[in-house]
Amino acid sequence: MIPVAVDRMSLKRRSTMAPIPRLRDYKGPALLSYGFRPFFLFGSLYAGLAILAWLPIFYGELELSTGFAPRDWHVHEMLYGYLPAVITGFLLTAVPNWTGRMPLQGRPLLVLVLVWIAGRFAVTSSAWIGWGAAAVIDNAFLLLVAVSLAREIVSGRNWRNLKVLIALGVLMAGNIVFHVEAHVTGAADYGIRFGIAATMMLIMLIGGRIIPSFTRNWLARENPGRLPTSFGAFDVVSMIAAGAALLAWIVGPDWRVTGVALIAAGMLQAVRLARWAGERTWRDRLVLILHVAYAFVPLGFVLVGLAALGVLPPGAGIHAWTGGAMGIMTLAVMSRASLGHTGRALIATASMQGFYLLLVAAALARICAAIHPAWSGTLLHVAGCAWAGAFVGFALAHWKVFTLPRVTA
Repeated sequence: MIPVAVDRMSLKRRSTMAPIPRLRDYKGPALLSYGFRPFFLFGSLYAGLAILAWLPIFYGELELSTGFAPRDWHVHEMLYGYLPAVITGFLLTAVPNWTGRMPLQGRPLLVLVLVWIAGRFAVTSSAWIGWGAAAVIDNAFLLLVAVSLAREIVSGRNWRNLKVLIALGVLMAGNIVFHVEAHVTGAADYGIRFGIAATMMLIMLIGGRIIPSFTRNWLARENPGRLPTSFGAFDVVSMIAAGAALLAWIVGPDWRVTGVALIAAGMLQAVRLARWAGERTWRDRLVLILHVAYAFVPLGFVLVGLAALGVLPPGAGIHAWTGGAMGIMTLAVMSRASLGHTGRALIATASMQGFYLLLVAAALARICAAIHPAWSGTLLHVAGCAWAGAFVGFALAHWKVFTLPRVTA
């Protein structure tokens, strides 16, 4: 269990996020009292266990009854299995704050969880139940989430946040493309690039808001001095450049113009990150890890750009994005939100910092495995075990955080 500090300093560091609206007179298990609880818990467990299964699958020691090629199953379950769970947990928690309406809880929340789990079984057994049935069951989850959120946003007349439905729609479209392409051609290359590109845009959009915000709040309180630069024209230009480069990568990953565009976009994102004063947040690891996670965004752009120019293998940059930016960012957001929304102090415990380090090591090891094939055997095991240790460790360490009622001061 994560210890709860009760001294004055800890109380000062409690969540500054928007307050959670008053809950209904809910009598069920705490796990189903708020969306982040089951989806962060089961999503992180699945992220770790799926990688432990992937290692023997990769080496031909284990076979699944999936219609996907082994690589495609692995990529799909990270991009369209784990990631939607985390996004759903985040949105089911954020939308009630935006609309002032009651959160989804109890049986309706349980239905969403069970549909997500059904999707994981459907994809893994798609060779048995058929690719079409697997695609329908798998996409039913995102459809139900979109409908649930749309109802709350419209009922709360919170029109400006209807844009979150666009992100869900893009993910659903990518998932459909993935299933169809894998069935028709045997490999989901476009579906993979589409999903990665969409996720990177989401990280750049959301990260560009929360990282400077959390950094500014902490620095203003604890370390006065240079503050993050406010969102402005440079951010808009850097996002347009990144979007154009990612679109070129989806269409022509081997084009030289794609490589140049990706490297240029990576440089702009590196400058963008440097403008957020992350080097001044060393003492608050919950804030620092957000900057570390975002650092893999420009790194991925540069490495994928070099791959397009024929300098490096493509796996290096792709895993900088997926294992680094996506993996570390989602763990950072889950750990912060889990503490803040259960009334606990926003302090990264020693164990949580250990999980962060494991995930950084996993990302770096996986990147190096792609660059140095001669070392890949050892590095793949290091990356896989470190990744699984980070996510499974997080889930177990936070088990009581997710399953016990909110702490009251």
